[in-house]
Amino acid sequence: MTRSSLPSTTWDRASHAVPADTDDVSANAVTRALNDWSRWRNFEPSAESATAVQEPIPNEGGQRDDWRASCHIRAIVPMKSPFTLMLLISVATRIAVADEPQVQPPASPERATSPTPAPEVPPPDRQRFEAQPVRDGAIIGLSVGFAGLLELINSTGEVHPQQVSADFDVGKLLFFDRGAVTQTIDPNASTYSNIGLYAAFAFAIADPILSGYREDSVQAAFVDGVIYAEALSITWGVTNLAKVSVRRPRPIEYIQVKAHAGDPNFMVTDTDSSASFFSGHASTCGAITATATYLAFARSPHTARPWITLLVGTALTTFVSYERVRSGAHFPSDVIAGALAGGGIGVLVTHFHRAETERQRPLWIGYTPESEGSGGLLTLGGQL
Repeated sequence: MTRSSLPSTTWDRASHAVPADTDDVSANAVTRALNDWSRWRNFEPSAESATAVQEPIPNEGGQRDDWRASCHIRAIVPMKSPFTLMLLISVATRIAVADEPQVQPPASPERATSPTPAPEVPPPDRQRFEAQPVRDGAIIGLSVGFAGLLELINSTGEVHPQQVSADFDVGKLLFFDRGAVTQTIDPNASTYSNIGLYAAFAFAIADPILSGYREDSVQAAFVDGVIYAEALSITWGVTNLAKVSVRRPRPIEYIQVKAHAGDPNFMVTDTDSSASFFSGHASTCGAITATATYLAFARSPHTARPWITLLVGTALTTFVSYERVRSGAHFPSDVIAGALAGGGIGVLVTHFHRAETERQRPLWIGYTPESEGSGGLLTLGGQL
């Protein structure tokens, strides 16, 4: 029988002897294989030209093996034909592929294969901030270490304070600083300024926690906390560096020298008496106010929150600065410089933590439960 003499009929399961107890997967595999082979040979075999039969082989238990293990293809094409061999290979391939387990998509694809979460998508019209543990940790550690060493050096007394001459003309001071050396010192002003400073510190601790609740995100709380810590540590280091470098006498030293004008043995020995420029209280409050205001405008735009933060923060910084002057610890120029320095550092640090593009979360905690039984995998990751 030649190729042209074979009838052209469509191969399907309905017109051929496929055993009734054959599973659908195996039968479909055989049918697809025969169709592939028939199309390759450019003709469609009929029921008389090819059949698929089952020849089950009993196993040791007396029951028949799977039909797929004992399926043979018998066609009128001679067995020596290479096309018969290709048909058998095609059938075996189809059955092997059909026998592979089908992968079902997980309910949560982004969490099924890895505990690492997907990048967080910020709400529209909201600025996103980021923190990198290595970079920010190094900056915070360097600033705190540098400022702490300066504090220890000042405490040893090896740095001698500047001595104010008894005949110094206070008229040479800046016009708005002259009142600081002619005033009557308020003994409670130092306490008031400390209370204001502690209130600012309390807000710097609470605000990141509140941001986490408002944003419903642990990442927001973590990033805000890093921003506050970095701004305060840099401010502390810069403030102490300025104090040691300038060594400006405090206003109270001018007052004490004037009070002991007739005593030739009077000398100021406290190193801290020459740490007037610039005010650490004012710089700290300024840094916290600037950081909080920047974050408020970014996280709560078009609301009253950023304006309230700006007004309250400015009022607190002003109050603390005023009390530092009234206590005789600083000149007005000292607290102005401190507030400007702290405010500038707060704005810059927060600004540099803005995320221009979506990136992977810097810190995440993932949990992947075991497929069987109890327990799971707990993962702590970070962005380097």
